[in-house]
Amino acid sequence: MKTSDFYYELPKELIAQTPVEPRDHSRLLLLDRQTGKVTHRHFYDIIDYLNEGDLIVANDSRVLPARIFGTKDLTGARVEFLLLKQISGNRWETLCKPGKKAREGDAFTFGNGLLRAAVAEVKDDGNRVVDFDCDESFFAALDKIGQMPLPPYITEELKDKERYQTVYSHELGSAAAPTAGLHFTNELMDRIRAKGVKIAYVTLHVGLGTFRPVKTDDVTKHKMHSEHYEIPAETARLINETKQNGGRVIAIGTTSCRTLESVATQFGEIKPCEGFTDIFIYPGYRFKVLDGLVTNFHLPESTLIMLVSAFAGYDNVMNAYKIAVKEKYRFFSFGDCMCIL
Repeated sequence: MKTSDFYYELPKELIAQTPVEPRDHSRLLLLDRQTGKVTHRHFYDIIDYLNEGDLIVANDSRVLPARIFGTKDLTGARVEFLLLKQISGNRWETLCKPGKKAREGDAFTFGNGLLRAAVAEVKDDGNRVVDFDCDESFFAALDKIGQMPLPPYITEELKDKERYQTVYSHELGSAAAPTAGLHFTNELMDRIRAKGVKIAYVTLHVGLGTFRPVKTDDVTKHKMHSEHYEIPAETARLINETKQNGGRVIAIGTTSCRTLESVATQFGEIKPCEGFTDIFIYPGYRFKVLDGLVTNFHLPESTLIMLVSAFAGYDNVMNAYKIAVKEKYRFFSFGDCMCIL
């Protein structure tokens, strides 16, 4: 299977630049993965397609305001740091722009001295290992001066940082939002629970590798980035109980999907655990846990549209995307949503 098989034409004006208000008023494309039938609704209608005894599993990771702007101490040159991964304490792997201004030993100041940094190492891939220093909590300082690391296809400024967080986000650590969850409101979740549908959480910290393009012609040659996940004991119990009782397990987003399928693949069951996953799901993969998937519309030729095609069938998904374009759905992170059952 070739990467080009997952290409589709998308007019630029369909790339959503701002989120819909209220959150649950985005459009919802329902895809029957058995028949390929497409139905058009709004996200708040999703409750009509959930049954008592079902379980939805969402990713509670919270996005770091990981983009910070500062100056080089020696020259006053303006720099941008993007935090990629916490190595230990206040030591982080970062992406620096412009990179030539961030050499080993260089020092920087952010937020009028609220945060200070020194480059400890320049890695082979160009990323920098940086030691940060501040007078208060590092994350408190970051919250004051950091900006959300919005994907490159979003060019408009985000006025409210919380709109790039899910309402249930809790565990700080992602470099990008698990965007399928952005459509939920607290009120909608209360209505879902009242219907007898349970809600459980996993944590997978989304890395910027989620936006990394597939550069190989042969899909199977692509190497996935690794991301940290955790499945709590209560979530594992609810998943196993739901399966035993004949209910459906419905993942909210590809990150929740990858977490569940990674654990089931590694251990042959769902159990409380944490670790790193680089699972790559594409057509031909046999799902072990999922019965349903709620997901946004993804970039052409991305690993995410490959995962969705594996779950719902290649022809079904490519046809659904063609219909979504024709019907002028909004695409990508702040766009509309698809529910596959």
